[in-house]
Amino acid sequence: MPDRLFLFAGYDPKSIIDDALIYYVKKLSKYGDIILCIDSDCQKSEIDKIKKYTIHTIAKKHGEYDFGSYKRAYQYAHDKKLLKKYDYLYLVNDSVFGPTIDIEQTLKKIESVPNDAAGIILSKHKTHVFMESWFVRLNQKIFLSDWFYNFMLNITKEKDKADITIKYEHGLTNLITNNGCSWGALYTVWGRETYNQPKYLFCQGCPFIKKVSFVRHYGALGKQIKFILNHCDKDASNAIMKTAYRLYGEQYMKWFLTSNPLKILYRNIIYGISKLKNGGI
Repeated sequence: MPDRLFLFAGYDPKSIIDDALIYYVKKLSKYGDIILCIDSDCQKSEIDKIKKYTIHTIAKKHGEYDFGSYKRAYQYAHDKKLLKKYDYLYLVNDSVFGPTIDIEQTLKKIESVPNDAAGIILSKHKTHVFMESWFVRLNQKIFLSDWFYNFMLNITKEKDKADITIKYEHGLTNLITNNGCSWGALYTVWGRETYNQPKYLFCQGCPFIKKVSFVRHYGALGKQIKFILNHCDKDASNAIMKTAYRLYGEQYMKWFLTSNPLKILYRNIIYGISKLKNGGI
């Protein structure tokens, strides 16, 4: 098995390490070492739930979003002189639920992509193309380089999340290209399909669901999510549901997880009307 180091970025508004995060980290820990950095001030009792699956855990509010957590995890690995022992460095975060299926096959696929870097998702927009930064694999040519070190250590707090996306998520893809390295991905999506087409991606073999899919389009994605939960690993489904109930509420989840076509149609209509009112779809 290749030596892998996962830099795992987490966040919870209530500083809770919940079932979904524990499930994800536990599953991932079977295939490499994990440095977990949570952008939340977690109590020791919370950290104790998960620390046995990591080689180091940091739980301190910093307000720099996922890339701020990647920076702190990377700096720890660099300072401890750990990086050279690994074949691959991964950037992963908990903006997704999963893995809904065995993650080993995904790791093998992403490591077979003949590029210096590879993400699960390549996102295409009218003006730009980039690797979505919630699951990215890097080889030593990148993560042992001076330019990557400088990029990581110069991550700072930005005004809002949009600035983070442009400067660091898009920026990482551009930086890799500008330094003569190549990148690719397992799946290509257009626009916001990662959020809006979770069932399609699941059926293609993608083992994760973006959390925001649970609250987009006035709940119109509930049928897709219900399909995934009914067809994925049972332990994954249970962990996802426990966390979803905590985050979104039991009443909302019961309303959300419907297969009724009329309810889905109604929700899409309401969503479409709201988009029109706010400047067009």
